[in-house]
Amino acid sequence: MATVAIIGCAGYTGQETLDRVLAHPQLEPVALGSDSLAGKPAAALDPRLDEAELPAFVATAAAASCEADVYFLCVGHEEAAAFDPRGDAIVVDLSGAHRLRDEDAANAWYGAVPGAWSYGLPEVYPPQGRLIANPGCYATAALLALGPVAEVVEHVLIDAKSGVSGAGKSLKATSHAGAVLENLTPYSVGGHRHAPEIAQQLGYPVCFVPHLLPVRRGLLATCYARADADDVRARLEEAYAGSAVVRVLPEGLVPELARVQGTDAAEIAVFEDAATGTTIVMCALDNLGKGAAGQAIQNANLALGIDETAGLRLHGVLV
Repeated sequence: MATVAIIGCAGYTGQETLDRVLAHPQLEPVALGSDSLAGKPAAALDPRLDEAELPAFVATAAAASCEADVYFLCVGHEEAAAFDPRGDAIVVDLSGAHRLRDEDAANAWYGAVPGAWSYGLPEVYPPQGRLIANPGCYATAALLALGPVAEVVEHVLIDAKSGVSGAGKSLKATSHAGAVLENLTPYSVGGHRHAPEIAQQLGYPVCFVPHLLPVRRGLLATCYARADADDVRARLEEAYAGSAVVRVLPEGLVPELARVQGTDAAEIAVFEDAATGTTIVMCALDNLGKGAAGQAIQNANLALGIDETAGLRLHGVLV
């Protein structure tokens, strides 16, 4: 049984990571870090944890300094950049602090240059070693759609939409109910942090525009490119033929948020625009699942050398 410390357990990604650790047959939580809940029992986060055998919350610094086999960094990039990995422990960083290899880009986008870790998108870029940078939610969807076909697509445009939980748990005027409900808002147009991450992995820049959806969770990326749609479909089907996580839908079916919300799965579809010949690749996933906590668990599983899908939410047909 591998021991786990979750740094920043009270946020959305931290709570979702804890939920998967609790369902995992080979992981045991030994430290739950949260400055806001330090000293309180686990049930202070959620009353459903009342009967779980969990340690009380400690400050994030205390959780970071404890002895554990696996650390999940569910904190902002400033705090993640300052984390000092211990010994031979596995560390999965869910922030953006360790994603960008170019130091100038890292400093420009995150204000810190702690050094890049292995980029862990298991189906396309499997993690190497014990220090793993978990991809961003938008980058995950875009790269699942485009990574296996990067060499055969050109002039890429990405239109992506995510639920409000992607903005995190901290209070912001733009994530208040009055700003989100019955609304659809583009944001960080021409300047989102996931754009250089996508470009780094594909090997060329893309035009990327994210939008905020009036839903709690779920993300849909629609990618437009010049390419042969049949070739793109064939390559994607081959790339994900053995995947338990990513499903390429049959021709004519479109991805839906409802089928991936609350799961760690992803759906991909390929279409061709009849008027322009543009190839359209869509990817739907849960921004807190495959886009964050589920992928972090998947990366940790690979680093531990155990079943890649252990602890993941992949089965069921909930309405």
